[in-house]
Parts: sequence; C-alpha cells; structure tokens
Amino acid sequence: MTGTPTHCPYCALQCGMTLDGGAPADGMPATGASAGGARVRVAPRDDVPANRGGLCQKGWTAAELLTVPDRLTTPLMRRTRDAPLEPCTWDEALDRIASGIGRLAAEHGPDAVAVFGGGGLTNEKAYQLGKFARIALRTSQIDYNGRFCMSSAAAASGRAFGMDRGLPGPVTDLAASGAVLLAGGNPAETMPPFMRHLADMRDGGGALIVVDPRRTATARQADLHLQPAAGTDIALANGLLHLALAEGLADEEYIAARTSGFDAVRTVANAYWPDRVERITGVPLPKMREAVRLLAGADRAHVLTARGSEQHARGTDMVSGFINLALALGLPGRPGSGYGCLTGQGNGQGGREHGQKADQLPGYRKIDDPAARAHVAGVWGVDPDALPGPGRSAYELLSALGTPDGPKAMLLFGSNPVVSAPRAASVEERLGSLDLLVVADFVPSETARLADVVLPTAQWAEESGTMTNLEGRVLRRRRAVRAPDGVRTDLEIIAALAGRLGAPGEWSTDPERVFGELRRASAGGVADYSGITYERIEAEGGVFWPCPSEDHPGTPRPYLDRFPTPDGRARFFPVEHQGAAEDVDAEYPLYLTTGRVLAQYQSGAQTRRVRALADAAPGPFVELHPDLAERLGVEDGQDVKVESRRGTATAAARVTDAIRRDTVFMPFHWAGEGRANLLTGTALDPVSRMPEFKVCAVRISA
Repeated sequence: MTGTPTHCPYCALQCGMTLDGGAPADGMPATGASAGGARVRVAPRDDVPANRGGLCQKGWTAAELLTVPDRLTTPLMRRTRDAPLEPCTWDEALDRIASGIGRLAAEHGPDAVAVFGGGGLTNEKAYQLGKFARIALRTSQIDYNGRFCMSSAAAASGRAFGMDRGLPGPVTDLAASGAVLLAGGNPAETMPPFMRHLADMRDGGGALIVVDPRRTATARQADLHLQPAAGTDIALANGLLHLALAEGLADEEYIAARTSGFDAVRTVANAYWPDRVERITGVPLPKMREAVRLLAGADRAHVLTARGSEQHARGTDMVSGFINLALALGLPGRPGSGYGCLTGQGNGQGGREHGQKADQLPGYRKIDDPAARAHVAGVWGVDPDALPGPGRSAYELLSALGTPDGPKAMLLFGSNPVVSAPRAASVEERLGSLDLLVVADFVPSETARLADVVLPTAQWAEESGTMTNLEGRVLRRRRAVRAPDGVRTDLEIIAALAGRLGAPGEWSTDPERVFGELRRASAGGVADYSGITYERIEAEGGVFWPCPSEDHPGTPRPYLDRFPTPDGRARFFPVEHQGAAEDVDAEYPLYLTTGRVLAQYQSGAQTRRVRALADAAPGPFVELHPDLAERLGVEDGQDVKVESRRGTATAAARVTDAIRRDTVFMPFHWAGEGRANLLTGTALDPVSRMPEFKVCAVRISA
C-alpha cells in the first residue's frame, strides 16, 4: 500500500482510502497552489471491511475539498456589527472572542455563552469541545447537529437495550443475513458502498425489504417495497408485529428468556389488525404479510432504521416499534442478527459519546448522574459541583439565541445550521441577533457569513484523530498533507481560547494525547474506550467499543450474552400511532418529506464546492407524482412554489411515479430560495428532542 491510509470525510461508513501526492509526514508541502500545483490523489483501500475497495463519487472527489477556490486561510472579523468581515491576525481574533465571552459571562452568567458542535468532528475534538464548554466556559448551553441525526434511534436503543450503538455487529454480518428490513433509509444514495453488503445478501438468497414513501434508488433494488404514508411508521411496525403474533411467528422462548415488558406490547399490537393498518398506512396486507414471513423465516435477519423513520416528533416511538418487532422475532443478541441504525454523519456515533450533547459527559455518561460527574471531574481536575447541569437541546438552543433568557454568544464548530436546521429562516434570524457569533470552518458557509469572527480550520486530510463508524468500530484518521499557512486545527483553537480564559487543566493540541485523556474519562462508562489505543487501532484495523482494558478484544457484537440493562434483559416498550404533529388539511393538503441525493452531503457546504458533484446535482428540486402534477398544471422542469406555515421555497418540479400521490419530496442540501428547511416543522420528540424534519403539511403552486 502506498500513500497515507485514512478514511473518507463524509458518511459514517467511513470508507477506507489512501491519499497520495504529498509527503506523508511533518514538513510536507501544502496541497494546491501553495504546493506548486501538486495534486492529492485518492485510492480506495481494500483492507477496510466497510467498503472493500469501493468508493462513491463523493469519496473519489474528496481531495478536491482541499483546494476549493474559497478556502479560508486567515481569520476574518467584523470591526463593528455592521462592518464587513475583514482579514485579521489570530491574536486579534482570539482576543476579540475571549474578551467578548468574558464580558457577556460577567454581565449575564456563564450560560450567556453557547457552543454548537458537529457530528463530523473527530472523537478528540468532540471530547475537547465538551470539556471546554463545561470547565472553560462553565456553560450548560452546548449541543450539536447530531441531535438532528440519530438521536431518536439512540433514545429508543437506550431504553430497549441499555446502550446505543449503531449496528448490532460488523457491517459484513449483513451479507450472511437471510432478510433485512430497512425502514427510512436510502443507502444507495447516502452511502453507496454499503449496498455491496446487501447485494451479497441477495446473491446468497436473502431478501431486502425497504420501507419508504418514495421508490428510492434503494427501494428499486429491494425484493419488497412497503410504501407507507409519511409519518405512519408506528402503525406499520405495530401491524407487522400483529401479523407475526397472529401467524405464530414470534419467538416465544426468546421473549421469555431474554426480554421484559412483552405483555403490554402484545396488548397494543392486538389492536392493529390488518385492515386498520392498511387504512392508516396505505400498505396492502399481502405486502405486510410477506415482509413478516421473510423476516421470521430467515435463519439470520436484521431490522434497520434510518432518518426517514427517526426524524419525527414521535421518532423515538417509531424506532421502538421496529425494535419491538425485532425483539418479538428473537433477533437482537443473536449472532448475525439484530436491530441496528444507519448512522448518518461521519462521526455521528462517536460524536455523541464523549460530551458535546447537552445531557451527556464522556463515555455516554449522563451529566445529572452524581457518580458520572465525580468520575469525569476527577479526570479534569475540577470539583464535580463546578460542572453545569443539562442544557438545551439543539433546536431549543438555536431558538433561544439572543432572547432575554437565552445565550448572547455562540461558538460554532463543524455545522451549518442556516441550511440544516428546521425552520431555517428563524434560526438565521436568531444567529443574527447574537452579540457575538464565532464560526470555525474551512469555507465561508452560509452560517460563517453571519459571524462576527470566522476562524479558518484544518480539514480532514490535514489533521489526525479517531472516528467511530456506524459499526461502533474506532478508526484512525491520519494526517496526509500539511494545512495551508494561517490555518489551525480545532484542537489548537480550543487550547488557545482555554488559555486566554484561564481554564484549569491540560489543553493539549496533540490528538493522541487528547485521546489518552478521553480514554480515562470514558473508563467505566457505557461507551468505554479505555482499552483502545492508537497502536491497537493501527494493528487491528479498528477496535470496537466497549473495550474496558488493553487486553480486552473489543466488542464487535454486543448483547450476545446479556443486555446492559439492570436485569440483563431487553425491554419492550409499547407505542401507539398518533400521526404527524402537523397533518394535512384543506389549506395545506400535501405531505412534504425531505432527504439527500447521491452527489451531495448534508448542508452541501462541502459538496457544492466540488465541480463534479455540483455538475451531477446542480440544484434543488421538488419531486411530485404525475397525477398531482396534472391536477396542478405543472410540467417537469417547471419552477414551483412550495409553501408551509413557516415559509416558502421555490425549485424545479421533477415529475415521477416514484412518490406517493399525497406526498412531495425535496432534498435539503441547498441554500437560497430552494432551501427545504425553510418549510420544515419544529415539533420536537419528547424523549430525543429530534425535530420533525420528515413530514409537514404544504401546498404547491406553479
């Protein structure tokens, strides 16, 4: 193998790749123009099981991110609120931030300063950011964009299994499965190399069942497509469970030996008789029956969920419905079977384990648990009573910015909420109302353009660290090229600010040293990394957590012997269908659902700057059924206006029979007038605090 082995900067599959074209050590030249035109080349690695030598178009073009024309290489600052952003020195920028934080905290208390992180940050950066918020700023006001990603699946998994970890085993287990039910996921577009494992399963005689209101690229490859109305997944899951019970397909022995709470769930499922579920969801009974029989008849089977079933005001309950089905069939805790979630962002798994969530400390510890506080405070060298309590969740935090009782300043790392947050126009207004907005980014994203101070950060290939992929496997990201002059890593930025603020403890800029502290802080927690070292990751191709000691092999398949609950049993949780928080009516008669497309990623701040990806997916669109288009007098390619109770977006119509007649679809990667999140609702899941991205009521006009 030549070049520097590392991993893709995009999704949680974390495909292995090598980077070549620059010297692979300190002293290497920067890429792009400053390297005399040297070009970094990407090649897939075949020694990483997740992608086995495959990459998607985003991965193949990832090196182009390093030389995008508007790359930030110097700090920017507004001299006054109404002044433009202008170049400044690092000392000027950091002094401005520190003095602003100090003034606002003195006037309004420590919660006047907020921190917003991202699911793409390395484990080291996520850990250090959480530590910075709690002991340098002493604020409770920290959350991250992963709240918009996997939080509902995390909450449902936690209450069912006592632990939240994406997949129940290595992704390669899927190839040996006899059936996979995937609810609300479209990996053919969001993580294409993942489809190799499902293709291997189908080649071996297994069946793929896809649940989605759209006939997506993934659904087109399925053996069975269930196409429910948006927001009806609880009814569907309960209906499938009803059929499993009625046809004697439940694993009663497993239920008795390894679970609790089944009687309450059985009572609920009994009320979801087939014609009722068909009426609610629109899914025909024969397809529901076939899905249950395929799952129950397989020696090994998986039930998987993704954002389509999770980004709802009842997203935790939707996931619980599918977990109940998996438990009734005896799948979790069986080798090669189980329930899992397809994590979205690159470090969506690790990013929420080590302290950048409002209610968590490192190791997946609860911040209001006295024992957890004592342990982490001991590692940090502070009094446990000095640690703040739980803060606001992501959308609640963004909504509170600049209000009388909300934060007056925000430091934002690795996120672009002006595009990605629900009710985006309101979020943009809240960000603009702050006394101080600081954004660390490598490009002038839509959010960075609102900032008072912009800090240019190193990119994925310019720094080292660890990522935890959707399997729970901790991987090494290796530095392959030197960042341009004037750019600093997030760890360097955090350390510099901590020093100016007089924060206690050590603030290393060395990722391996930070990881060593993370290991100590996570020790004994649910997500125990204490036995994982950089050397082990290197030697073993990644290590699965929990791994409580250096002689522990790691845990690729949790739950085989017992579940990490007080009694060792998995817990059923009864859930009832209630429909969307905002249903259709005469004024807004259509459902809107949102999602991703193959050539773009998240808010598009990265992928919209790569020419090949921008050419492949140049702008937003509105997908609608031909019958709806005919009724509205809309032709393919014509601009249409989509209105909700929160805003209006305009994009070109894409007429297709791949979507239900009562539903329209928009991708959310673009800013401007086609910004899908101008429309989306803000109802929050009561458990996960996930906003309801995936369904709201709209109307369309030409």
